[in-house]
Amino acid sequence: MRYACCPAIDDLPPEAAPNALRVQGGAAAYARALAGVRAAGPGPRTAPEAARHYCISRSAARLMDVYTAALGPVVTIPSPDPPRESPRHDREPHPVPPPGPLLRARRLPPWSLVAAGVLAGGLLGGAYGVLKAPTYTATSYVIAVPTEHSDTASALGFAQAYGRVATQLAVLGDAQVAAGVPVDTLRDSVRTATSPDALMVAVSATSARPAQAADMANAVARALTRHANDTKTATHVELLQFSRALRPTAPTSMSAGVTALVGASAGGLLGGLVLLVRPKRRPEQEPVRSASVPGPSVAADARGQL
Repeated sequence: MRYACCPAIDDLPPEAAPNALRVQGGAAAYARALAGVRAAGPGPRTAPEAARHYCISRSAARLMDVYTAALGPVVTIPSPDPPRESPRHDREPHPVPPPGPLLRARRLPPWSLVAAGVLAGGLLGGAYGVLKAPTYTATSYVIAVPTEHSDTASALGFAQAYGRVATQLAVLGDAQVAAGVPVDTLRDSVRTATSPDALMVAVSATSARPAQAADMANAVARALTRHANDTKTATHVELLQFSRALRPTAPTSMSAGVTALVGASAGGLLGGLVLLVRPKRRPEQEPVRSASVPGPSVAADARGQL
């Protein structure tokens, strides 16, 4: 061994490391020292006293001696005898309180959330269908007819325009007298529909009373026809009433069964979403483990392991 500075070897007597030689100087001195080691050939392979002095087993044994001196000898305290149980006939049974509603709810299977959502949604949807008044829809049709100075393409374009004008204030203001309802009711209840390849305009009205639905649809269709025919000399398109609205016999709103199915579907979907996003429950049988801090080992045990 060749070294420049090693306090661990310098603190020991020379016989503890006989093959260790301190080299003083620069790179040339190191080169000469290494060349001498190479020329001398391999030396003895026995461990010197310095290796035994700094051995890990000796350091561990000394450390355990410090623990023993600081903590004293280990005294084993015998564990007390477990308490003797009284005979069965001497013990009084303790009444077990019944589980609360929250605990019973936590014990339910996970799919019970979906089942509860389906049941609650079906009940709410069915109740909505039963309590809500049915609505009726009546439809009147008007048709755009080109005059001798126009063609079908122009009439088709005016039919699309009349479908948008039918729900404007000018038309609804003229129709409110014949319909017997205010303009706001007509604006909320009347809808129009057109087709890009047909000259017809459909005017539909919705109401809780069948007769009122038919009256509103016919009144708006007549008012729209009157407004369109006032300008037929300029547009060369005449608007005629093709079919008047009749009193509807069946409601167009959803029945209680349909609303119950819709509510059950929505409730099941919400229950499934709650089941997916809820936090997972920890099993009750799994104890909570606390972290343990290891203490120092006994010196005798440490020497036996090393």
